[in-house]
Amino acid sequence: MKTIVYIFSCLLLFTTVSCEDFLENKPKGVLSEEDVINADNVDGFITSAYAALGNDHYDTPFSLWPYGNVRADDAYKGGSGTNDIQAFHFFEISNNIRTDFAELDKLWYNYYVGISRANKAIAALNQITEQEFPQKKSRLGEMHFLRGHFYFMLKIMFKNIPYVTEDTAPEEYGLVSNRALTDDQLWENIAADFEFAANNTPPTQSQIGRVNQYAAYSYLAKTRLYQAYEQDEDYNVTNINQQILQKVIDATGQVIGTYSLEADFGFNFLPGSYENGSESVFAVQYSDNDGTLHGRLNFGDVLSVPQGLGCCDFHKPSQNLVNAFKTTADGLPMFDTFNDTDLDYNQLNSFDVDPRLYHTVAIPGLPFKYAEDYIYEENWNRSPGTYGYFASLKENVQPDCDCFINIDPFYGNSKNRILIRYADVLLIRAEALIEMGQHNEALPIINQIRARAAASTTLTGSYTSNNLISQYEDGVNCVWSQDFARKALRWERRLEFAMEGYRFFDLVRWGIASETLNEYYAEEKTKRGYYLDAGFDKNKEEFCPIPLAQINFSQGLYKQNKRY
Repeated sequence: MKTIVYIFSCLLLFTTVSCEDFLENKPKGVLSEEDVINADNVDGFITSAYAALGNDHYDTPFSLWPYGNVRADDAYKGGSGTNDIQAFHFFEISNNIRTDFAELDKLWYNYYVGISRANKAIAALNQITEQEFPQKKSRLGEMHFLRGHFYFMLKIMFKNIPYVTEDTAPEEYGLVSNRALTDDQLWENIAADFEFAANNTPPTQSQIGRVNQYAAYSYLAKTRLYQAYEQDEDYNVTNINQQILQKVIDATGQVIGTYSLEADFGFNFLPGSYENGSESVFAVQYSDNDGTLHGRLNFGDVLSVPQGLGCCDFHKPSQNLVNAFKTTADGLPMFDTFNDTDLDYNQLNSFDVDPRLYHTVAIPGLPFKYAEDYIYEENWNRSPGTYGYFASLKENVQPDCDCFINIDPFYGNSKNRILIRYADVLLIRAEALIEMGQHNEALPIINQIRARAAASTTLTGSYTSNNLISQYEDGVNCVWSQDFARKALRWERRLEFAMEGYRFFDLVRWGIASETLNEYYAEEKTKRGYYLDAGFDKNKEEFCPIPLAQINFSQGLYKQNKRY
């Protein structure tokens, strides 16, 4: 049809212009790639890549709460019942996880949109000179960081993923298998992006929210830590690579001392002037009143608002997690007995607890998010008979905050979501030290985290009195061996990052997902009927299935993960 139109057009115009000249004329109102890629427009590519950090949705949350928390022992799904976003229910009980879940397909797609935008920005930047665009070096580093982030998230979710860069031609996308690279090669490529970012971004940025050198080193350390736990084809941890652990130490060494822990743990999860604080190494920047309809809100976490404040009461802290905050008479974790009895919120003062509980979990009878005009009540819960009476606090805001926006039927907020906290950098370093046999060097790091936790009563002091947490003292209240240090580190990570999307991926990295979750399920079956069919399949469910829609799209080039 196009040929006919072109020929007909040429016949009409033969008296004034040759057909060849006509076909070579540039169409009006159409921009070529060469028109767009210049120093004046390249920032558009960069902004688009940054925007991808917040382009998630309530059923495809980039915070990964269904996969990092609900899939672990930290949270129940919540909502109106087990059929409400049923795919997340199946992840909660590790049963009937299917390859055709639309939620997995959309998450995969959204991450690759982010990668595509970063690749486009890198390709565009490579076509202009630093003389034309003085920020070129830094912006390239920022884009490599973002690409590394999106690949990291895909890697911990799906393990076997196709890897494309700015050098991959669009017509070659269909030729890139998700098994083209080994596990270690994928980690090396992700690490290379963060290394590039560390070498090309400045220590500080004049614009809040841009990647800097320390964020890159932090994410590099996290990537190397995951890489160090080597897995066989059945996802069993077979070795912890000491040379790679040293790279973790090297990378964290570039960051130590450049940030500091917030004086109060809860300050990390407050809006306004608390955002981008001393502990926030890198955060997704949200906004309101920015000229758009609702603002750039955190749509990925809107479901966690309690029903009493709007909708929809998902992402509920588990009783097991709440019990984990209990402490002994000397202020240490109850490692082996924490779950023997449930922490009863009606008899709260009968228990000593780690103060971080009150910054993580909304408890009936106490102020919601420190707002004493809004007491969290039992009737704020949507399905208490199924999911209990606790709610998640970290991603939520005070109900009277200007940042709490009605996006009917949901309520969103514009509070930043921190991707990397300095506390994570410290505990990443401590973990590497412990696994290298240098556990004595890890002791003051873990105690630094616990000391901050003990001081975190600024926001809750008016209504809590049972806070009790102590530091570890070798030979006094513990024997600080490598085994004990490992147990203490893993406990610390759970409490410090509870409900932040880390837990399940930590368990898989450590190689203890099956034993931890099946023990958890055995206890939950005695309390909640919908756990009767729960059971974690070792050597399978450590990773999500490759979405069937993506396998079909690749015409069978992508290979499914084992046993799905």
